[in-house]
Amino acid sequence: MNKTLFLSCLLIFSTSYAKTPALKQLKMPEGFKVEIFAENVPNARHMALGDQGTVFIGSTQAGKVYALVPTKERLAKPQLKIIAKNLNQPQGVAFYQGNLYVAEINRIIRYEQIEKRLDHPPPAKLVTDNFPMTSDQQSLIHAWKTIHIGPDHKLYVAIGAPCNSCLAKDPRIGSLMRMELDGSHMEIYAKGVRNSVGFAWQPKTNKLWFTDNGRDYLGDDIPPDKLNYAPNEGLDFGFPYYHGKDGQGKPIADPQWGKLRSTQGISWEACSLPAHVAALGMVFYTGQMFPSEYHNQIIIAEHGSWNRSKKIGYRLSLVKVKGDRALSYRPFITGWQKNGKFWGRPVAPLVMPDGSLLVSDDYAGVVYRFSYQNSNH
Repeated sequence: MNKTLFLSCLLIFSTSYAKTPALKQLKMPEGFKVEIFAENVPNARHMALGDQGTVFIGSTQAGKVYALVPTKERLAKPQLKIIAKNLNQPQGVAFYQGNLYVAEINRIIRYEQIEKRLDHPPPAKLVTDNFPMTSDQQSLIHAWKTIHIGPDHKLYVAIGAPCNSCLAKDPRIGSLMRMELDGSHMEIYAKGVRNSVGFAWQPKTNKLWFTDNGRDYLGDDIPPDKLNYAPNEGLDFGFPYYHGKDGQGKPIADPQWGKLRSTQGISWEACSLPAHVAALGMVFYTGQMFPSEYHNQIIIAEHGSWNRSKKIGYRLSLVKVKGDRALSYRPFITGWQKNGKFWGRPVAPLVMPDGSLLVSDDYAGVVYRFSYQNSNH
């Protein structure tokens, strides 16, 4: 494995975090407001919302799962509880029918009826540990797993490729998979996926969209990070042979693997994102608080670049979609980095019942709350 790549990833995933988030540096459209929803949540990654308003958070380097429990006082911050620890770098969390699903590197586990047992969590039950594991994956390259429950009531999980660009013998590597809630009938839903750290289903259509991180070491501006559309199973998004399309619409062939296959049968990205922004978690904004232009549109957390001469990302972006088409892309909330120095790295957004938007930050160790108030009212 490339030593430089390994050291770079260790740097990215460092457990150190900023002590005082510089909220005043964040730039957002008029009418939006940001506040700290929760702090002292080191390496806060993906989040899930319980039926009773509990926000569950996976914390990779800490090996813990946190619960932010609402308090009775209207303006008080939620109470922070640890409901699991000593886990194998849990990133993904999903809540369904009272149960919390947690994705570690090597398995998915379930805590049953967790909101009734936050003070005394039950023992975890194994859902599945049937995952491809290689020596490279043990080094944390794309090994963290994102999970969600789909509208088909099945459990979806992203399996990242344990490399920058490589051919894998196991077809499950570099894919999105799905299974029954008990871990049975595991199957590949989409393949040719380098490293997806965010996916969501479009309101009304229930069709799947997902982010995918482009490969490194091809320069500052190629290949793009991608927003992909996968309305049905069986699609192939080209990794490791091709890495999306360039600004002229020409397929970007991998220098080593591209010559091994044609472009026939490849599903291209619905929207090209700037190279190296590290597009991670995404949601469709299903709330009513934000202006109508945001309703049912995609908000993506861009974690920020490392393999680039000038840093990019460190922001939230907005992709407007209609049906099966992505119409536009633009930065939405910026300011986590300036002049190459960053103080925060957004990971995943979560829409709350009141329409506000929570965003986790694994570098600052906090969860932000973004809200909107019409200045005309």
